[in-house]
Amino acid sequence: MSDEVAIYHGSEVVMHFTITLEDGTVAETSVGEEPLRFVMGDSTLVEGMELALFGLKAGDKQSLRIGPETAYGFPDPENVQAMDRADFPEDMDLKPGLIVSFALPDGEEYPGMITEVGDNEVMVDFNHPLAGHEILFDVEILEVTGGEEPPTVQ
Repeated sequence: MSDEVAIYHGSEVVMHFTITLEDGTVAETSVGEEPLRFVMGDSTLVEGMELALFGLKAGDKQSLRIGPETAYGFPDPENVQAMDRADFPEDMDLKPGLIVSFALPDGEEYPGMITEVGDNEVMVDFNHPLAGHEILFDVEILEVTGGEEPPTVQ
């Protein structure tokens, strides 16, 4: 058995990643920047991305296509909300495609994308921007520590 630690639930992972859309557009990457550091199961990554990492070890590289159902889900029409134009600052240049951060009651910030601007109403889409997309998830595992290894079958 190898002394290398594999990724399991609770593992601390340091990795570089790139998320690429179907058309080749890079949606997000850590390459050339600080690597991502997180604990498996802490909701940093969506389910499909976490599943792609289980069993990998430091030095491993993987490229995997992940469908919307396990990546960022599908757009939900109920996540598109009509808001009163008066809820926005008068001097804000509202236009489709603008991403606005909204403060939630608990103090968290949540982004929404303006899709339509009317005289009295602004339509805001709160779906994740990658909802509905198949993604290509490329990873390079730099470091793995800890975690709960699954029980061995005897």
